[in-house]
Amino acid sequence: MHLRRLALGAAALTLTAVAVPTATAQADSAYVPPGRVTVEVVGANGSGCPQGTADVAAAPDNTAFTVTYSDYLAQTGAGSSGTDFRKNCQLALRVHVPQGFTYAIARADYRGFASLQRGAYGQERAGYYFQGASQTARTTHQFGGPYSDNWQASDQTGYADLVWAACGEDRLLNVNTELRVYAGSSSPQTLSFMSMDSTDGSVSTVYHFEWKQCPAV
Repeated sequence: MHLRRLALGAAALTLTAVAVPTATAQADSAYVPPGRVTVEVVGANGSGCPQGTADVAAAPDNTAFTVTYSDYLAQTGAGSSGTDFRKNCQLALRVHVPQGFTYAIARADYRGFASLQRGAYGQERAGYYFQGASQTARTTHQFGGPYSDNWQASDQTGYADLVWAACGEDRLLNVNTELRVYAGSSSPQTLSFMSMDSTDGSVSTVYHFEWKQCPAV
């Protein structure tokens, strides 16, 4: 996938401190750092995000970033192949933050559209981790048919359980998502599907930042 970099004004400053965030640093969830945040996709793998179909953008107020997919759909039933029931995507993101700050992902909001026949059901799964760190536990949200509407699922982490990016280290943030649709007891002549994509950019996954100051070195 081609490199996509979205900067909010001037280029982000390079972190110079190499330290672990302190527990006494700023813990106010409403607090955001000054300066510019940039997010760039440096890798995309999976059937849910073919080359060129995932974009990222940082919010102007530094509180979040969004991921927008344009070809992320799982389906089962009439006209589907044996592998269409599961789609997944792993994005490797480089997040540049203002000097002297670090971040964690406090909440993630996932959105899409589902058309599930009676007896069918769909699942959305997600997790993330920083390069070189352990995979976070994946959460699963399930939707049962009959269902034909937009869907939304949110994962929120308490402050004490947040996983922080190491200060002064340029490590990628890996974001994993997955959609699955199972026919269940629905008629094999019907089609059920679940998407996490948007052709007009109106449906995006939103990752909310929690910020903390790095200790002085």
